[in-house]
Amino acid sequence: MSEAVPKIVVVGGGAGGLELVTKLGKKLGKKKKAQVTLVDNTHTHIWKPLLHEVAAGTLDSHEDEIEYLSQAMCSGFRFRLGKMDGLDRQNKKIMVAPTYNEDGLEIIPRRTFDYDYLIISVGSVSHDFGIKGVRDHCLFLDTTKQAEFFQNQLLESYLRAHTQGRPLDEGQLNIAIVGAGATGVELCAQLYEVSHLLNAYGLDEVKPQDVKLSLIEAADRILPGLPENISAAAHEELNELGVQILAGERVIEVTETAIKTQSGRDIPAAIKVWAAGIKAPEFLKDIDGLETNWMNQLVVKQTLQTTFDDDIYAIGDCCACKWVGQDQNVPPRAQAAHQMASLVYKSIINRMKDKELPEYHYHDYGSLVSLGRYGTVGNLMGNLSKGSMKVEGLMARLMYLSLYKMHQVALFGPFRVMMLSLSHLFRRSVHPKIKLH
Repeated sequence: MSEAVPKIVVVGGGAGGLELVTKLGKKLGKKKKAQVTLVDNTHTHIWKPLLHEVAAGTLDSHEDEIEYLSQAMCSGFRFRLGKMDGLDRQNKKIMVAPTYNEDGLEIIPRRTFDYDYLIISVGSVSHDFGIKGVRDHCLFLDTTKQAEFFQNQLLESYLRAHTQGRPLDEGQLNIAIVGAGATGVELCAQLYEVSHLLNAYGLDEVKPQDVKLSLIEAADRILPGLPENISAAAHEELNELGVQILAGERVIEVTETAIKTQSGRDIPAAIKVWAAGIKAPEFLKDIDGLETNWMNQLVVKQTLQTTFDDDIYAIGDCCACKWVGQDQNVPPRAQAAHQMASLVYKSIINRMKDKELPEYHYHDYGSLVSLGRYGTVGNLMGNLSKGSMKVEGLMARLMYLSLYKMHQVALFGPFRVMMLSLSHLFRRSVHPKIKLH
């Protein structure tokens, strides 16, 4: 490849990053018009809104994950394994930390990668707000590895309870989830379903009613970022499932056995999940002089270029972009990352042709919250209908599923997605409804 072609580096293979690098690879990489590289610290991609299903065991991550190397081969970009931990804007390089195996042996040394255009799409991580005990005693669902660890802990707890030969200890199977956003609410519904499935699959010494689910939220209602009618519908559904909903309860400490709130409550729980807030990864904070906010997000212009460097873009949860017409930034949602990826793709194509750059205007098409087989609720055309166009039931469920299909189409095209969907239907007919190991 000629040295004259521009080097485009995308850091982070999440929803937006992988869609962007796939489109750039097919448009420029395959035609040798640019050298397109994806850098990520894992081998595989899974759509982040599915992680609560991986955690519950109702989705086997190995069936839905995408191998970066395989996607790179098919789409015309290069994949490099590693975690970005530094930036040299003057020399236009990123620094990538060494990679170690499970035994602590270095398998890939520290490296640097040159870029002409850099797109940072590293997503977000949980924000513990400095609350005592959260890091020590809570589980998180930021990555596939964390979700799989949660699923293993959950299954071990059931197996221990099923075989211990004595009555359950008080709170032995209590599960508390802090944060009643979409992740917390959806996880509650999935865990309720799991309690019935494991009982049906033979762990019948544990009854579904032995599992006590608590959902804790500092705001005065669950799903505080969504319209009140959607929050009320989800609240009603969870109540019917027997979930203990504790709204208006601010967590002040987490111990090995309980969660303490500002009002004086002690909520006993053997398994504790933290889903109460997000921030961009710590390494981004003021990285090489770029502007960041209190959540470590890179502040960007409406072109999605960082405020101090036009050759560096940020998309997805790790960027702070003004929501035009609203008194807030664009919310951290998969649909926002998808739209940002499409805009940056156009922007880079335009820059290579010396054309005017497009500006990003977030279009809120509404939000959907899945309660597993117990229901789906949401609102359509968010900022157009002011959240009033409520949908639920089968229609909402089909629309929820279509969001993931749109992501797959962006990566594979319609025909391959149709084949994947048929394959999934056949697998479901012979595989258990829950991961049992």
